[in-house]
Amino acid sequence: MRRFHRGSGLSPPFDESTEMARLVIVSNRVPAPRDRNQSAGGLAVALRDAVRRRDCLWFGWSGNVVTANTPPEPRITLAGRTTFATLDLSESDYRGYYRGFANGMLWPLLHSRVGLSEFRRNDFMAYNTVNAVFARALAPLLLPDDLIWVHDYHLFPLGQALRDREIACPIGFFLHVPFPPPALFNCLPQADTLLRTLAAYNVVGVQVAEDAENLNALLHKLDIPICASAFPVGIDPEAFSKVARRAQNGPEVIRLAESLIGRTLILGVDRLDYSKGLPHRFRGFSQLLRRFPECRKHVRYLQIAPVSRGDVAQYRALRRELDELVGTIDGEYADFDGTPLRYLTRSVGRATLAGFYRLAHVGLVTPLRDGMNLVAKEYVAAQKPDDPGVLVLSRFAGAAQELDGAILVNPYDPDEIAEALHAALTMPREDRQAHWRTMREAVWRNTAGAWATRFLSELEHPAPHAARCMS
Repeated sequence: MRRFHRGSGLSPPFDESTEMARLVIVSNRVPAPRDRNQSAGGLAVALRDAVRRRDCLWFGWSGNVVTANTPPEPRITLAGRTTFATLDLSESDYRGYYRGFANGMLWPLLHSRVGLSEFRRNDFMAYNTVNAVFARALAPLLLPDDLIWVHDYHLFPLGQALRDREIACPIGFFLHVPFPPPALFNCLPQADTLLRTLAAYNVVGVQVAEDAENLNALLHKLDIPICASAFPVGIDPEAFSKVARRAQNGPEVIRLAESLIGRTLILGVDRLDYSKGLPHRFRGFSQLLRRFPECRKHVRYLQIAPVSRGDVAQYRALRRELDELVGTIDGEYADFDGTPLRYLTRSVGRATLAGFYRLAHVGLVTPLRDGMNLVAKEYVAAQKPDDPGVLVLSRFAGAAQELDGAILVNPYDPDEIAEALHAALTMPREDRQAHWRTMREAVWRNTAGAWATRFLSELEHPAPHAARCMS
């Protein structure tokens, strides 16, 4: 088997004759084969390069919820070099594993929103049960020399569940969301139990060094012989740039441009989630209009926020709050020829989004906490080199560690957001070009392919635990 040099940060040249171990990807949700290249972001996009380079098995939840409580059997679909294997969840497992522990407890906790976390012992039991069910269904599908890559907070214990079934393949785990300071994570009942399952992995990856430091402090305290390392995730910037260039002449982008009537566009694109800081962002935009009245007739802000987890009370409350804020802002600052804030809660296609990014003079990305935030990197990749836009970015997004050319803000301060927007709107072209070139270098250097190569190289050639902990 051909091996690649560890730590080079470069994607190896693809050779059809190269023999590589099969890659087994395990994630909570599995993209439908027909949709995996059209996703507007997320895991499917980040892993596209790794999936393209070798034979793969992608295993996880189908997204279907069924009434039967019988042990599920995986549904197998072949698409090119990738085999998709999916399981349905029962209604009780969906409530306990997915809505309860994963998204009712872990998601807010990992985003440092302890007050929104709700722990129920039954949910924790369901979470472990579903991970064990995943392991039981996955084990017969594995080959002895597979590389197994487990993704995200839904599946912390899966590695241990596989080891319990005597699976000896290398297993890696990557956490896509932030990891909070130890004092916050210890608010989780059963925190030590959950952390000890990480000892089953050969490699544990997180987005940025701060997340690794937070997690390693807890692992060290518990004497768990594994250390997390930072593997910042990227995008395929060259491909996305091409999509944006094609899309700029598409009907949707032309329609948006014509609707602006010469006004400057500020664009935000986020899932409708409380971690994204949308109410704070709307208040920041309102402060821009109040404090800099010259902007009122010259600026339009479009926020695209597809609804997610709409059956959860906290998300319904967030949507009501945003609806009220939009009404208040537009009621105060609208004119007879339009409203300053446009707000969509439906999805927009990836190609159309790329064209919108290219059109927008300002990309507004201000999450309260985010593991990385690939929207920020996509915005950079979509820009026109001769006339780029300006990225206004939360200092609490992982992407802020790489994108030095962005205007960084504290998203909790509406006035700081307003001042950053004003600075972005008035920045001379030469300065915008300089800021963009700095960010472009980072985005083109740390691609999705380079991220996957670094992680998988580490998984194929794992350093001794002690050496990794000291690095």
